[in-house]
Parts: sequence; structure tokens; C-alpha cells
Amino acid sequence: MAEQDLTPKLGRRAFLAGAAATTFTLMKPRSLRGTEANSAIELGLMGCGGRGTWIARLFKSSGKYRFVACADYFADRVGAFGNRFQVAKERRYATLSGYGRLLESKLDAVAIETPPYFHPEQAAAAVDAGKHVFLAKPVAIDVPGCLSIAASGRKATARKQVFLVDFQTRADKLYREAVRRVHGGDIGKLVCGEAHYPWQGGGSGTDSSNPEERLRQWYCTLALSGDVIVEQDIHTLDVATWFINADPVRAFGTGGRAIRRYGNIWDHFSVTYWFPRDFILTFTSVKMIPGVKDEIRCRVFGSEGMVHSDYFGDVYIRGNKPYEGGSTGNLYTTGAATNIEDFHRFITQGNYVNATVAPSVRSNLTSVLGRAAAYSGKTVTWDEMIRAGVKLEPDLTGLKR
Repeated sequence: MAEQDLTPKLGRRAFLAGAAATTFTLMKPRSLRGTEANSAIELGLMGCGGRGTWIARLFKSSGKYRFVACADYFADRVGAFGNRFQVAKERRYATLSGYGRLLESKLDAVAIETPPYFHPEQAAAAVDAGKHVFLAKPVAIDVPGCLSIAASGRKATARKQVFLVDFQTRADKLYREAVRRVHGGDIGKLVCGEAHYPWQGGGSGTDSSNPEERLRQWYCTLALSGDVIVEQDIHTLDVATWFINADPVRAFGTGGRAIRRYGNIWDHFSVTYWFPRDFILTFTSVKMIPGVKDEIRCRVFGSEGMVHSDYFGDVYIRGNKPYEGGSTGNLYTTGAATNIEDFHRFITQGNYVNATVAPSVRSNLTSVLGRAAAYSGKTVTWDEMIRAGVKLEPDLTGLKR
């Protein structure tokens, strides 16, 4: 059976097609900035907080990268990272403009682990500077940011640069095989689906009255994180749109702040998405509930069976054409490590397809659509969201430029 693609042939989705309709370019893996292909790639890190430092250890432990520069708004983070990864003091850059100075220096690639609001601007600047880009999810917090990332991905391909988005599930062999089978028709005609992300944590934060403290607690600020449905819940919505292989047509949602005391983001969402061919996806998210089992779960039901996936558990297919699958293990680490390996391989082998960009933009826009529907309490269509092009801007007054 041919692969199912529920995406209608409509012009409004043309901006995504450009990122996917690329060709594979192969170059001799002889040199990278004049070095042998198996030499360490010179890497700069943007965002030296917890996640940035954590993933930097994975880059270093691979033995295929060497950190030569780092940037973060906060000087203490830059200093700590520089000391830990032996970055020369003159190549440690602080303040909001630090990333620009990093890009002016000699290096091959950048890993961007800053608050999501900054991703589109920093990724675009990195591509313009001729650097390969390894980008954390979500790629953006709003429609203009998503479209900017799509454009940067296309530009990177045209300029023979690698642009990889770090979704751990998309690097996992169990997820990849399950998706391949679903697209091949193993669960038959897709009927409906469900995506859930309960988490007993949730970044409760503290009272932050000054701009620097708000930046440290960016997760709790809508215009820096995009709210939990974009910053966090995108994990399960990305899997859902991967299985469905389509953009949603419209969404209706609700949610609110029942528990959260600080910041201006919500602690729960409930959204119904309508996809082409009457496919409906129900999505729920709840944070900060003691004792809840942490799950990033997605199930899709078809006429011949169902596919189940959980970031913290198992992936399998049940039905007429079962797939035993297995446990994802420590996907948080193994998925990132696989992406780091792929990033090096793509650079050294000259693979500039940048296939992670278009699906990441799709799932990011799906998350933004759910937020728009929930905030408004009304049905919002994909077309309306794209046309409105709402841009979120944080108040950066008082921060060092």
C-alpha cells in the first residue's frame, strides 16, 4: 500500500514544501575548513545554561567536536562553561549581542540552546555567517519565527550548510520503523489519534521582578518560551504530525492556570485538532501535578490496527500487521547523541538535504495553532493563523545589549 499523505494539495502549504523538495548533495569527505574529514569540528555554543551544558558534554564525549567559543547573556554561565570546556577567555561572549560576536569568529558550526524566542534570529545569523546549525526544539514561538526557520533551512541547503533540529524521537530507530510502517499502510486507513503530555514537574518558577531574573526563568514567560504547549508539548505533537503526515486544518481548545503562581504561561491545555479526511487528534497537557506518571504519549488508530508510542516507554503496533517494537530506553540522551552523530556525518559527507527542518516547522506551527485556539476559546484555522502572523515580543528593557 502506498504511503499515506493526508496533506491537501493547497498553495497555503507551499512554504513548507520548499524545505522538503531538496536534493542530496555529495562532496568528497576530504576537508572541512582545510582539515581532514575525521578531525574535530570547531563548534560554538549559544546558550550556556543547564541544557546547553548538558548537551555540550555529549558533543565532547563523541570525540568529533571541539568547543572553541561560547555565548550567553549571563557572564557567570559563559565563564563556567568556558572553564569546563577549555574555551579561550577572549572567545567567551556575554550580553544579548554576544552571539553575534561568536559568529564573527572562526568556527565551523554552532549549537543553539538559547530560549526559543531567540532561535529564529540566531539561526538566520548563523546561516548567513556560513556556519552549520544544530538547533534545539522548539524552533520558534510564533508564526513569523517558524517561517523564518523554514527560510533559513532552505538557505542552508542552497549554500551547502547543514541545519539539524534536535528532536530525540526522530532519531530513534523504534519510532522511525513505526512511522515507516504506518505510512506504508500497516494500520490501514487512519481514523483518529490522541496525544498526551502529563508531567509532575512544570517549572513552577519564582517571583521575578527584574528583567535578568525573568530571563533566567524564561520558561515561565510566554514571549520567551511560547508557553508549555509550544516549548514542551511539541514533543508529542511532533510525533502525532509525523504519524499523520499532514498539517492540521483547524483546532479548538481550552486550558488555563489552575496551579501556576508565577509567570504568564498556563499549566494545562486541552485541544482538538482536525486534519484532512476527517482525521481528529485529541491533545491534553497538564503540569505540576504531584504523583502523576510522566508520559509523552501518542497513539494513532487505523482501520487495521493502532500504533502506540511513549517517549518514556514503548513503541509498538498492534493489529493485523503487528510490530513488536520495544523500549525507548534513555531516549533523552540516546536521541540527542544520535543527532550529534548525524550532524557530524552530514557535515563531513556533504549531506545538505536538511530533512529535519520542514517537519519541525510543521509541528511547531501545530503547537502554535493549539495555543491560539485555547487562548481564544474559539476554533482557529491554519489559514487564519498563517494570515494573522501574530508575533510575540518579550520586554527586554534593562538587559545589557
